[in-house]
Amino acid sequence: MIELFGVSASLLALFAGFGVLIGLLFGFFGMGGSFLVTPALMVMGYKTDVAVASGLAFVFATSVIATLKHRDLGQVDYKLGVLMIAGTTAGIEVGKIGLHYLQDIGLADTVVSVIYVLLLGGIGVFITYTALKGGDGGGLSPDHDAADGEINADDIPDIAKKIQSYRVPPMISLRGGIKVSLWMILVVAFATGLLSGFLGVGGGFIRMPALFYLIGVPVPIAVGTDLFEIVFSGGIGSFLYAMDGAVDLQIVVPLLAGSAGGARIGAAATSLVDEDEIKVYFGVMLLLGAIAVALRKIGTFMDIPVLQSVSLAVILGAATLVAGAVVVSSIRALRADSESSTGITN
Repeated sequence: MIELFGVSASLLALFAGFGVLIGLLFGFFGMGGSFLVTPALMVMGYKTDVAVASGLAFVFATSVIATLKHRDLGQVDYKLGVLMIAGTTAGIEVGKIGLHYLQDIGLADTVVSVIYVLLLGGIGVFITYTALKGGDGGGLSPDHDAADGEINADDIPDIAKKIQSYRVPPMISLRGGIKVSLWMILVVAFATGLLSGFLGVGGGFIRMPALFYLIGVPVPIAVGTDLFEIVFSGGIGSFLYAMDGAVDLQIVVPLLAGSAGGARIGAAATSLVDEDEIKVYFGVMLLLGAIAVALRKIGTFMDIPVLQSVSLAVILGAATLVAGAVVVSSIRALRADSESSTGITN
């Protein structure tokens, strides 16, 4: 069997292909890295600390690639990102305290698993329902550049309008002419950080919807800003794990080789695909993720090993289907643009 750097060529190819898939989803949604990589590595037999550390290192590097692409598209609000990092960091610390308390009384695994499944499923149902219903604002259409002017009030969700109505100084101006109280941003950031620290996850699946539905940031900018935050949180986490020697470069390097292209494709797709489609795909991804996590926890609780494999199959299947749908939607959008430009030329 052909080997490179002590790893079989077939395993390297598998990791590279997996990297393309995750990079595409990561660039498109601003989440999905550790959510997919860590459980996959654990099912493949890697130790928990190696799976978590390698997944985190991969997420950090992929978020850098995806953030640079979103920056090129004008989809990163640095001011909001820095404020969210401050509030999120404080929330994570408080969340960790709560998690350690539950661990001390022996309820951590059960409570975290139930909250995780309910959050994934609940957010997934809410986002999919509102997107399919076509109400409560759609954010920006793909051909609208938030940097060019103010966002239409109809594009802002009702919850975000309510939060923006609290004019508690100091008021912060965000991209697209949005004005929100600094305290409201910090409260939302703290709440998402609290959940992130409590659940032990990156929190992209919480932050991205929070930026759109609670603060009113358009979805493409919410994705770009979320990735900007992950650069910092993932970087710190990766560094700490690397100091302990838990990061396995034989896993991370081939994953990154694949994700480098995938992340740029996914990021570019956010400016092509209709925003309601982005939200439907995101919602479906979370719903299937909730089912996969539930299956994995049931398998562990009832000692049914096959459910671990079924859980992984559901996650990978969902990722493949959603990534395929993103690519197809992007190709359709490009064709429609070329046909319309051809029609204008004629």
